[in-house]
Amino acid sequence: MEKRRVVITGVGAVTPLGLDAATTWKRAVEGQSGIGLLTRVNAEEFPMKVAAEINEFDPGAFIDKKEARKMDRFTQFAVAASLMALKDANLEITEEIAPRVGVWIGSGIGGMETYEQNFRQFLEKGHRRVSPFFVPMMIPDMASGQVSITTGAKGINSCSVTACASGTNSIGDAFKVIQRGDADVMITGGSEAPITNMAVAGFSSAKAISTNEDPATASRPFDADRDGFVMGEGAGILILESLESAEKRGATIYAEIIGYGATGDAYHVTAPAPEGEGGARAMSQAIADAGLEPTDIDYVNAHGTSTPYNDKFETMALKTVFGEHAHQLAVSSTKSMTGHLLGAAGAVEAIFSVKALQEGIIPPTINYVNPDPDCDLDYVPNEARRAELRAVLSNSLGFGGHNATLIFKKYE
Repeated sequence: MEKRRVVITGVGAVTPLGLDAATTWKRAVEGQSGIGLLTRVNAEEFPMKVAAEINEFDPGAFIDKKEARKMDRFTQFAVAASLMALKDANLEITEEIAPRVGVWIGSGIGGMETYEQNFRQFLEKGHRRVSPFFVPMMIPDMASGQVSITTGAKGINSCSVTACASGTNSIGDAFKVIQRGDADVMITGGSEAPITNMAVAGFSSAKAISTNEDPATASRPFDADRDGFVMGEGAGILILESLESAEKRGATIYAEIIGYGATGDAYHVTAPAPEGEGGARAMSQAIADAGLEPTDIDYVNAHGTSTPYNDKFETMALKTVFGEHAHQLAVSSTKSMTGHLLGAAGAVEAIFSVKALQEGIIPPTINYVNPDPDCDLDYVPNEARRAELRAVLSNSLGFGGHNATLIFKKYE
């Protein structure tokens, strides 16, 4: 059976860099940081002092205020980004096409804020004061569920929960749905709103978080002085469509998605496998799925979390996969500007990958000041770079040993 070609026809985002995809991209190209002081919880109680927060978001601009109150923050982000992506794709979901339009949106930890608020109510006032909406607000698949309800999409409705790879796995899984003919359009990506007391406490105890108190320099992937990731929040959504469907309605095509690889480390709950072995297999799998050679890849949007282990092992994995070509590759980590959006990271980075192809601009790795001898590739330091790009690879590596890789190519 012939695989169908799948293209991207719309994008939507709510990120620390901007309340839409265009602003987010513009600021990333300018090398601006979306990281500020931690305000969503009391910073005095934690070693973490900075975060990539979204401060101006108004769910009422997208969702009826009464309905918005029945959604956790991560779901509000997803619905807003999905509506923007559909508008960008100029796609109206009619009764006729609804059964062929699916939703696949990942989240790493879902409604943490809802969980904490209700647990507090339970401890103080007993079970009767727990909201009847507690469960449907908390569960991670509800971003996908609410987007389906809001937009009327009646096709496959799913959610990949693979920690920091959730957004990337969701897009890859959605790509395969269209490729094999089970849907014509997929609303896909990731959403996360993890800046809550328990999540901050947990990541702080796990020593995964940067304790750098300067918002401007805390996220510094591949730099010798990196000391952990900076937690962020937000959502990224892409409209994937079969080429046939996009052409039929005269849609604008951003890029084509051509490869997906996903592997497991079978190694450790939080640490990546030695030398990034699992990540290397995911990249090789995606390149094979795309029908490309490693030398066909021009740019890698790295997972690049700014943790000591990740950046070192991801660099080693790139060398394993690309050999000599690793030193010709442009590699950048946009987490230097957005912070780490956990389950939404891969989705926002997929948007960056698509925009890079479309506009011929590689976003930089900012705060790259002191080179680390273990990280010796071209990380596009501090300034965006113009380049003729044909194929772009994007990596996400999650706790639990989840590795996911996507490959996009210039649409021809």
